[in-house]
Amino acid sequence: MTPASVVVVEDDRIVSRDIQHQLKRLGYTVVGTAVSGEEAVSEVARTKPDIVLMDIRLEGDVDGVVAADTIRERFRIPVIFLTAYADDETVSRASRSEPFGYLLKPFEESQLRTAIEMALYKHAAERRLQQSERRYATTLSSIGDAVIATDANARITFMNPVAEALTKWPLADAADKPVVEIFRIINEDTRQTVEDPVAKVLRLGTIVGLANHTLLIARDGSEIPIDDSGAPIIDDHGEISGAVLVFRDISHKKKMDDALRQAQADLALVARLTRLGELAASIAHEVNQPLTAIVSNAETCLRYIEEAKAAAERMAENSHRAGEVVRSIRSLASQTPRELSEVDLNKVITEVVELLRGEVRRHAATLETNLRPSLPTVVGDRVQVQQVVFNLVMNALEALDAVPAEARKIVVSSFNLRSEEIQISVADTGPGLLVEEVDKIFDAMFTTKREGMGLGLSICRSIVEAHRGRIWVSVDENGTPGATFNFTIPVARDE
Repeated sequence: MTPASVVVVEDDRIVSRDIQHQLKRLGYTVVGTAVSGEEAVSEVARTKPDIVLMDIRLEGDVDGVVAADTIRERFRIPVIFLTAYADDETVSRASRSEPFGYLLKPFEESQLRTAIEMALYKHAAERRLQQSERRYATTLSSIGDAVIATDANARITFMNPVAEALTKWPLADAADKPVVEIFRIINEDTRQTVEDPVAKVLRLGTIVGLANHTLLIARDGSEIPIDDSGAPIIDDHGEISGAVLVFRDISHKKKMDDALRQAQADLALVARLTRLGELAASIAHEVNQPLTAIVSNAETCLRYIEEAKAAAERMAENSHRAGEVVRSIRSLASQTPRELSEVDLNKVITEVVELLRGEVRRHAATLETNLRPSLPTVVGDRVQVQQVVFNLVMNALEALDAVPAEARKIVVSSFNLRSEEIQISVADTGPGLLVEEVDKIFDAMFTTKREGMGLGLSICRSIVEAHRGRIWVSVDENGTPGATFNFTIPVARDE
């Protein structure tokens, strides 16, 4: 290691020369000497030594204590006092200049060595601490959040520039004041004072945060919405020596939140208007199906007078059903709750098959049912579930027009799936679907029919999913003609 450099300040030249010899024997380097306080300051400025040995009583107007104060403030170099005087007044004056050692003349070389080494070690430790504090202060001063630190008595010891700007209190004015005088917070809604987070941290010894809607009341009376957290400062012995608050201005965030809520409201309005447009198309499509059945039954009534009563009854049933469809869609548009009840899916299928007897004959097709007896009921909207079965069977009938009459067949099946769901399947012997059509078939506005609107299967999916069920289509990859549309609805529970 490089020997420590020393400046010797002593007005007795014989004593000074003796000290220099001792220092050289101990391995130190003497880089300068002085006989007065003024000369000592100049010599330290010129040589920048590691340590200064300073006599207290010196010639001239500046004694050793005053010179030591100047050296400490200007150069941060440790000073050890050398004196033959140990009276209370001298010791008191010397102590106020914060010396790193105090040696009474005459002293032994071992005492001199010990004093110098202790002073150098203490000075190095202080420099490390000061560097750490500067890094700490620089870090806290440069971050974007406001920071306030307190001692164990909740008095302010530090504020970074952001905290000064938000509270309108400069650190020079706020230092050593109770934090509640500087960090004043209230609830935005009740206007009541919020509990001091520093007091809470010091009481609980844990990290705490502010509740929402907290306002900071600045020194000039302005109000700033903030959020923050507080944490304890723990010393080397595990004791709480203070607390630190970190908080930020959330005015911009609140404005962004308000803008987001307004945008969401605007989007909801646009979505509602779009939904109304879709609803108009949906009504036209849904009402068209029962009206088609009415026309068919009316034609049957004209052709078969003897079946007039039965056809008229079916006309009445379809008319009522059309009204129920309109009421169901109208309820959906107004967002009113559906009337849910226990639904027997076998009965729903039987009713739809009966309603479509005329359509089946008109398409020269065969309609069979394969219903599992004693199925559990499901909970749902009977009209909507009936509409799903109706749409799937009508789609199957229309698909059969592309195959010869002798091959036109539809089978509607029901069975219990894993005792948790009821599955309904509508299978036809039509031309089937292309592989690329399977993934799109339930999308709105997608249709494989030349005059189709692309809404029927989309509505079916919406209804099934609203009943917490699933809907899908199956095709035979081996080339067997036809398609099978399936949907499930969960079994009703006691609850």
